[in-house]
Amino acid sequence: MKLFIGNKAYSSWSLRGWLACKLSGIPFEEVVVPLYDEALEKRREGDEFAPSSGKVPILWDGDETVVWDSLAIIEYLNEKSGGGIFWPADASARAMARSMAAEMHSSFAALRREHSMNIRQIYAPVPPSEAVAQDIARIMQLWAEARARHGGEGEFLFGEFGAVDVMFAPVVTRFITYQLPVARFAEAYMRAVINHPWMQEWIGGAQAEEWVIDRFETPPQLG
Repeated sequence: MKLFIGNKAYSSWSLRGWLACKLSGIPFEEVVVPLYDEALEKRREGDEFAPSSGKVPILWDGDETVVWDSLAIIEYLNEKSGGGIFWPADASARAMARSMAAEMHSSFAALRREHSMNIRQIYAPVPPSEAVAQDIARIMQLWAEARARHGGEGEFLFGEFGAVDVMFAPVVTRFITYQLPVARFAEAYMRAVINHPWMQEWIGGAQAEEWVIDRFETPPQLG
């Protein structure tokens, strides 16, 4: 398998695809392609990126099978790895985890827009906008319900690190980068995510990158 990803410092969807590959346990080759450089448009026209219209992550399994979109990559790798790693075994927990992953995939536009991922920075805290505050409140509600109902003795939302943690991992980095206000219970979960060996590997890769995209380096301002 070969996974094409964007800059590790900035590409939240790439992080999800990469974590999914790591979670699967299946060997893969990663190819980092810089976002928004002068070769971007030409690269989008290449055969390797055509299925996704140039977007990352995109996963090739051999020469014929291609999967793009992080949630689709999760589901593909769930099947390929035997179906016992990504989602909780309990049917009720699995239903909730799938719903949370799907909501993360389609929601929280204000948080994404106003606090882009930059895993190399920690900015001075600035009060979030009302829209971002609403997104944070909803995320806190989801995390609290998952931990209370299905977290058990584990450190992650459904006990063991799984697909839903993959989907929320970039959110954890945003909360840390911008020092956004979170509920107290969430701090332990965030530490577990950021200290996970795969996350530390990704952060190390981000720190080693030379690319800087100015639009993602602007600290938040008071409204």
